[in-house]
Amino acid sequence: MGPVAGFIAALLVTVGFLVGAALTGRFRRIRAHVLMVLGSVVSLGVAIYYALSVGDVYDLEAAGVITPIHLGLARPTTAAYLWPLVTATLAARGKVHRLVHHIGASLALASAVTAPVTRVMLLMGRRPSPPLE
Repeated sequence: MGPVAGFIAALLVTVGFLVGAALTGRFRRIRAHVLMVLGSVVSLGVAIYYALSVGDVYDLEAAGVITPIHLGLARPTTAAYLWPLVTATLAARGKVHRLVHHIGASLALASAVTAPVTRVMLLMGRRPSPPLE
């Protein structure tokens, strides 16, 4: 599988896990929720791996202004996963209100949807990298 196809496949799997995590969390199906969250983290890692591989094959700087916009969203999105991961443990122990976890999870989910949209825009403006000599 090529890097673009791998990225798109991993991205779709990640979104599927995130939707599953949102639904299972909303219905308080904790075990299923934890599995969905773990799946989303693993598939996000695979998507990032393939996204970096795309940069080896294509000249993404040629996409123009969307490149720094995407990077400005993608890095904080990855960090945004930490808030709900940490607050979930704290909420389960009664140390913070569940609302704190819900807010973090909602922000992480929103940014996890926004960053891939800019990545797709980035891929649409790409050009093959010149061959190495």
